[in-house]
Amino acid sequence: MKDPIFLRRSDLLSLDEASYWKRLLYQVTKIGMELEVATPKGIDRPSFEAAVNEALAPSGTFNSLGINGVLDVGKEHCGVEIRIIGRQPHFRSLQKQLSAIMGALLEKGGRARATCGLHFHLLTPGLAEPVPEIILANLWNLVRRYSPELRFLTSCGDTRKALCRRRNYTSHIEMIQHSPATMSMREIKEILKESKRVPEHQNFFNLQHVQFDDSGAVSDFHLEFRFPDADLSATSVSAKTFLFLALLLKAVDFSQYGVIHVGKIVPWRRKTYLLGILNNNDGNLATSDTSALTDEMIQELRQGCRELLDLLTPVFEGLDSEPALEVLNSLAEQPVSLLRCAGYDWQGIESLLSKRAAVDDLGLDETDRKLMQYIEVGEWSGLSSLESWEWSASRELYLTPQNLEQRLERLKALRGLRWDAARGSLLFTH
Repeated sequence: MKDPIFLRRSDLLSLDEASYWKRLLYQVTKIGMELEVATPKGIDRPSFEAAVNEALAPSGTFNSLGINGVLDVGKEHCGVEIRIIGRQPHFRSLQKQLSAIMGALLEKGGRARATCGLHFHLLTPGLAEPVPEIILANLWNLVRRYSPELRFLTSCGDTRKALCRRRNYTSHIEMIQHSPATMSMREIKEILKESKRVPEHQNFFNLQHVQFDDSGAVSDFHLEFRFPDADLSATSVSAKTFLFLALLLKAVDFSQYGVIHVGKIVPWRRKTYLLGILNNNDGNLATSDTSALTDEMIQELRQGCRELLDLLTPVFEGLDSEPALEVLNSLAEQPVSLLRCAGYDWQGIESLLSKRAAVDDLGLDETDRKLMQYIEVGEWSGLSSLESWEWSASRELYLTPQNLEQRLERLKALRGLRWDAARGSLLFTH
């Protein structure tokens, strides 16, 4: 993390308290979704809604997941909204569940248009004690600090000039203004509620459902991440679910030291500028106009995504959810939006990302096997140093340096590795 500045607080968590809250929140947190899907061309909304209802067989109650974990299917301005019941994240189970849902929607001709969103609700049902306010403050500032990267990583538009849906549905203009450095989270929530510029429920990070007790602690810990675009890739949505859980647990870690700051003024202004390019009301129909986003800016956003995922890597390892991290590393380089711009349809995107999440009996995934192949045939040779070789490998495979290092360690244990200066390449030793 660049420039890790912590705001001083008097309510720091001790190591034991942080361990307690991290374990407790992992056990009780459930993440549900509201997925908006547009009707197929030539089909009226009631007919589409009826077909989706029949295909998904909603349970109609939070007390039963039913066949597909769907609560209900309802009318939405863009077509229909599918409410998916919150569950404690388990990557393979969630991926399987969402595969059934997305498969049914695509079979019925459902479309993810700019009018459609995907809202993640983080809930803690049954939690019998209030959550320390400092945890929410850290989560709030983590989302603020990495807001352009999060918007980029969850973008699902299909053209370079419209990578994201428009700001109206997920406005950041209030969120970026209000810091827990100068006010409590209760006060921030009240400002969002009374805002004349942004309807409360349309904030980038929505605190509408949060409740506080008399001491300022969080008595109802219900958060909504509104910024992701509608996404019909089961593997992508599964990974994003874990992203929000990891952010929460990292907020607990940070609460031992204070409240993380958004960063120094110049980098922060740059971030808000990039966010404004990604999230605005200037595009056609329901899109943001992202035509000003240059290739250099995309590289900047990718670097920020790598920084965020490097920060969260220990959390993912603790959750035993490396497949989610693999997919997120891929999305950090090529989010769904850029894959769609490159011509991938939803089935192609799912096929690509599911390979990143797949591991064989040796714990190797598709990227590991590609890395092995490139080493085997000397794909990157004639390089001046190991650092140059690693840079080439990271760029070609869309990996962060940390992720590449982990993969090389795994291959070294399996096959042995050494640097051959004469060939300018890594070689297997057996």
